[in-house]
Amino acid sequence: MLTGLIGGLLAQGCEALDAALLGCWLHGRAGELAAAEGSRRSVLAREVADRLPAAFAELEAAAGGPA
Repeated sequence: MLTGLIGGLLAQGCEALDAALLGCWLHGRAGELAAAEGSRRSVLAREVADRLPAAFAELEAAAGGPA
């Protein structure tokens, strides 16, 4: 899933390093959100994927809105 997220960011025009850093942060934050709502021992990939919109929303709010 992380590879696909980074690839998607690259396809949207992000530079490679930016895509890697942003993708890792989004993936990690989505995992944290999933863990907060369920088991802290394990999280399914689909649970992380389901929280990606919330992770993107947090990032956009911190940046002052959608880019």
